[in-house]
Amino acid sequence: MKLSIANYLISRKWLFLILTIILIILPFFLSDFRVNLLGRYLAFAILVIGLDLLWGYMGVLSLGHGIFFGLGAYIMAIYLTMESSNGVPDFMMWNGITELPWFWAVLQNPAVAILAAIFVPMILATILGFFTFRNRIQDVYFTILTQALVMVTVTLIISQQDVTGGTNGLTGFSTIFGYSLSNPATQKALYYITLACLVIVFLICTRLVNSRFGKALIAIRDGENRLRFSGYDTSMFKVLVFSISAGIAGLAGMLFVTQVGIISPTMIGIIPSIEMILWVAIGGRGTLVGPVIGAVLTNSAKTFFSESYPDIWLYFLGAVFVIVVIFLPGGLMSLLDKLKRRGNANEKRTVNKESKEADYPAS
Repeated sequence: MKLSIANYLISRKWLFLILTIILIILPFFLSDFRVNLLGRYLAFAILVIGLDLLWGYMGVLSLGHGIFFGLGAYIMAIYLTMESSNGVPDFMMWNGITELPWFWAVLQNPAVAILAAIFVPMILATILGFFTFRNRIQDVYFTILTQALVMVTVTLIISQQDVTGGTNGLTGFSTIFGYSLSNPATQKALYYITLACLVIVFLICTRLVNSRFGKALIAIRDGENRLRFSGYDTSMFKVLVFSISAGIAGLAGMLFVTQVGIISPTMIGIIPSIEMILWVAIGGRGTLVGPVIGAVLTNSAKTFFSESYPDIWLYFLGAVFVIVVIFLPGGLMSLLDKLKRRGNANEKRTVNKESKEADYPAS
């Protein structure tokens, strides 16, 4: 039985395709400022795909992805700072530093900076995951541990003001690879690069979750002990997915900082890490496309409410979160799934009716 056109449109792959087409066209109808905002939201969308892979498909809740997002952002920010300053940055000279630290000097090469923004978070996640998952630290204990690591990381960044910028963070970037960041054409190019990365990450993760590897992740989520008794080393699966998720977060952070023009500890702390989880929950975890929609819609709503109702926008946004979590525990994608099931049921009834009419023609 062929699916109806409505059911095709409701299916997740077609939904993402439609969303991609809309995102390709939108910049032609938006101001430069709005294009820049949307580019930031797409960076968040990349981030939550990796988070959904970890939490939605494997059932491991991390409240520490602000660390990996921040690492990618800070690494790219270091490169952008050096490109803009042509030497030792001003804030370092004010702190009495006259020579670049070794980890700054290494990142003067753009290729090294790009690779480091992805692989440094992956390496950190691999080390962290190895010692936690191998020791069976899981569920709420792992979640608390990741949250504690965020606090430690933020404290470390603030305390090392002479090399990280402290609470002020890193800002004042003027160029990227020789192109002016204040030029609208550069920002539009960064938008489309971010969109391309979003599509690539989505396709790779979709292929991953639809493979035997993806089925193993779901088996870990639904019954890890059964899979372990079958001879699988579930800890290695967890380490690998945690590492992949961290790399995706690093990529998102790298793309984000080029468009927002600043990175500071407040942007990667506990509150932002919790917000990331909310984007996944609102969109619908375990769907990949749901978190993408959740990240874009939630941040768009945040911008709208803060601009339209500056005094009470936090209450509006909080109410939206509460309503979705209580009345749509499966996220926004659960609505589409209900529509699809209803469409299938209606189509089945129509086919049955036509079949009966064919069996008993009118006399």
